[in-house]
Amino acid sequence: MVRLGLAAVWFASGVIKAADADQTWAAVHAYQVLPDALVDPVATLLPWFELALGLLLLLGVGTRLVAVLSGVVLVLFMAGVAQAWARGLSIDCGCFGGGGEVAPGDTSYGTELLRDTGFLALAVWLIIRPRTWLALDGVLAPDDDGSSPGGGGS
Repeated sequence: MVRLGLAAVWFASGVIKAADADQTWAAVHAYQVLPDALVDPVATLLPWFELALGLLLLLGVGTRLVAVLSGVVLVLFMAGVAQAWARGLSIDCGCFGGGGEVAPGDTSYGTELLRDTGFLALAVWLIIRPRTWLALDGVLAPDDDGSSPGGGGS
């Protein structure tokens, strides 16, 4: 269930961002951390990268590697939110749509960081226990005794 939960997070985030490219651009730009030349490529590729992570997790292909990539991306997202908060920027994170500048009282940095910490915990769990039920990893790379993992509840 952990693998499928993290897959759902990436799918939801990626679909919403892909559906509104202009808003995704505004969200990436609002963080004020990338050079202008990188805002367009990051805003363009980010939704598709998130969708790819979601698909790989859904299928259970390369679960540990995808969990590591998920963890790295989540830490980067959390660093972005933390730096925006520390610098006094008033932005919506754009994590699940929206994004860009908001009124100073409309930020929710603490909640966003807590939520992403939960998502990061899912990624860490999958790094530790990547073998999950109904994952293609078990078919593509069976355990040493030739059997596929029977369960793991993840």
